[in-house]
Amino acid sequence: MFPIRDHNPSGRTPYVIYLLMAANILIFLSYAGSMDNQRLITQLYTDYAVVPARITDGYTLETLVTSMFLHGGWMHLAGNMLFLWIFGDNLEDEMGHLPFLLFYLAAGIGAGLIHVVTAPQSLVPTIGASGAIAGVMGGYLLMFPKARVDILLVLVIYFRVFSIPAFVMLGVWLGMQFIGSLSSNPDEGGVAYWAHTGGFLVGLLLCIPLWLRRGASDYWNRTHGHPPHPEHKYKLSQSRIPRIPRR
Repeated sequence: MFPIRDHNPSGRTPYVIYLLMAANILIFLSYAGSMDNQRLITQLYTDYAVVPARITDGYTLETLVTSMFLHGGWMHLAGNMLFLWIFGDNLEDEMGHLPFLLFYLAAGIGAGLIHVVTAPQSLVPTIGASGAIAGVMGGYLLMFPKARVDILLVLVIYFRVFSIPAFVMLGVWLGMQFIGSLSSNPDEGGVAYWAHTGGFLVGLLLCIPLWLRRGASDYWNRTHGHPPHPEHKYKLSQSRIPRIPRR
């Protein structure tokens, strides 16, 4: 189940989203051709990835930021950029450019610290923008819980796009991360589920002041949980694949 777009148009050009996407893509391209060079990649991660044991000892605190701009492969990068593109522009619209950038970095740092707390002596390097983007998703849930999100559902050979409220999609995503957090061992590497879960909650908490300034529950009552402007309507075209009759 993949989100492909929302129905929540932005009222201003999301320059920070463009900047973050460009930074992530360009940095990945700078070393993508050397992914098979184990020595170079190991050195890169040693210098710029979050290693919880080193953070616990008070070293390399800057990696809480630098790790956000590293990715382990094309799919890792593409997935993160897709989620950032779908959910980030609306928060930047609501917050303003500089406040959104600070929010993004704070959510990423918070996610990294939560990961460190869950595995304080781990020597496994952690990279990726997922924690910061999870924070964006948490803020989106608070501000636009009923915004429509188009989902691509893939079941073996069955494909279908349909719309669901943001709170359903984001709630399912958060539940999956929490379940993954309980069943995984952060000392063994793999997906940093606690960073995802923690980043989501940090982002939601950081958005509470904005939500309160908008009127808190009155804001939801005015908008009915939808975006504060008309939603975009997409037309789904029929497939050109001919139907095959069955006997």
